[in-house]
Amino acid sequence: MRPFARLRGADQSAILAARQMEGMGVEAPERVTLDSSGRLDFYDRAELTLPEPISALEVWNRIMARPQPVMALAFRIRDAISARFGVRRIGGFSGIPRTEVAVGDRLDFFLVERAGPDLLVLTERDRHLDVMTCISTAGRQVAITSSVITHNLFGRLYMIPVGPAHRLIVRRMLRRLAAAPPRR
Repeated sequence: MRPFARLRGADQSAILAARQMEGMGVEAPERVTLDSSGRLDFYDRAELTLPEPISALEVWNRIMARPQPVMALAFRIRDAISARFGVRRIGGFSGIPRTEVAVGDRLDFFLVERAGPDLLVLTERDRHLDVMTCISTAGRQVAITSSVITHNLFGRLYMIPVGPAHRLIVRRMLRRLAAAPPRR
């Protein structure tokens, strides 16, 4: 059994809720993952309704505007440990806002694989795992979908602490987004 197979139950609930919303005529943010066949070792989706519509890039800019200090420490620890296993250093988040992005650009350590007003698909692929983060919007709805496929023992061990921490971090970022003052 894959180490995160038990997490798929949450995915099934999210998919069911999204289908119900679509059935009621409510548009749901797009869901893009590394693999649609169920081969994922980690999956998480967090959603939020904002008081006003927002673009996917604006979501990125607003949640990354003030990187949390604990994140800088976490990335330093991650890079120090991972480098011993031949994994690239990623350095963390810069907090630098972007006015536009295109496929092939970098948002910090992520490669932009798809970009549009309502969708940013970001990936980082390395020897231990591939990760995809999809920021999608549909009007006032915002979703962050993350998926991971591990390639080796180090990748599986890496995800043991990172998986639960990732869930907490994304939800905290969305709470900060919801609490931020509206655009002017």
